[in-house]
Amino acid sequence: MKNIVIIATGGTIAGSGKIGKATNYQAGKIDIKEIIDSIPMINEIANLTAIQLFNIDSNEMNEQYWLCLTKKINDLANQDNIDGFVVTHGTDTLDETAYFLNLTVCTYKPVVLTGAMRPASATSADGPMNLYQAVCLASSDEALGHGVMALFSSTIYSGRDIQKVSNFRIDAFDQNHFGCLGYMYDDKVQMFSRTFKKHTILSMFSESLPAELPSVGIVYYYAGANVQLLTMMAKIHQGIVIIGSGSGNYSKLWLEEIQRLSNEGIIFVRASRVNQGIVYESSIFDPLNICIPSNTLSGQKARVLLMLALSKTTNINEIKKIFDEY
Repeated sequence: MKNIVIIATGGTIAGSGKIGKATNYQAGKIDIKEIIDSIPMINEIANLTAIQLFNIDSNEMNEQYWLCLTKKINDLANQDNIDGFVVTHGTDTLDETAYFLNLTVCTYKPVVLTGAMRPASATSADGPMNLYQAVCLASSDEALGHGVMALFSSTIYSGRDIQKVSNFRIDAFDQNHFGCLGYMYDDKVQMFSRTFKKHTILSMFSESLPAELPSVGIVYYYAGANVQLLTMMAKIHQGIVIIGSGSGNYSKLWLEEIQRLSNEGIIFVRASRVNQGIVYESSIFDPLNICIPSNTLSGQKARVLLMLALSKTTNINEIKKIFDEY
């Protein structure tokens, strides 16, 4: 059997509330070993080692937690007797953590994130099945080379493209128009596609981790949005991701302020508030070509990539190339 390390960070899968209820619970209350003990046959899939690294609601996740988690995986991945990893995580910010790990873990070994939409104390909790199948996936040779993945509701997602699309269904994730990587049939892995963007051992960010990440904020554009939102954010951030309307669009007043702040050294990325949007360069909304298009990345994932990019360079053309490659 393969040797799989389960690294627990908390979330709903470790949540507890009123017995039988699926709402009004506290995340990150139950130890990972208790969850493993509740799953029949999971120890017949792999030799498991459990590490309770954190036990938090995923809304408490931040850059320092990400760096700590990546370092733990990278340190353990160097051991020949470890074959793969499962990370339990809250669903609210799982997409951000998955993408960060996809860019920073330096291993070919499978890394699979999973969690739950119902707490462990709920009737028909979904966490045990998700964890069981995540261990099955991490133990499979079919999982090699796909970068960081996530497993929910028998579906395998790419760490780059996964998005939470529901806050009440147990099949709460999707990759929008990209589809998924594959499916689980009980303990069997069926892969159907592969991401072509750089990740893990091919990522420039997995070579070395910074002690801390540059400060990058997100500003959401809406009809009538005050331009002072940009001005104030620029005071405390090196970079700003604008979640614009349509194809990453905004008003003329915003364009003028973006141009002014760019001259002061602020790096901007244009993303879209449209769920299935793609953002390219625009001669209308970025005539001076000073904003970096997010391409298919959501605003929160564009922020992850911009933080890592700024830890390497502040050259806009180099960062644009990074956004094209990752």
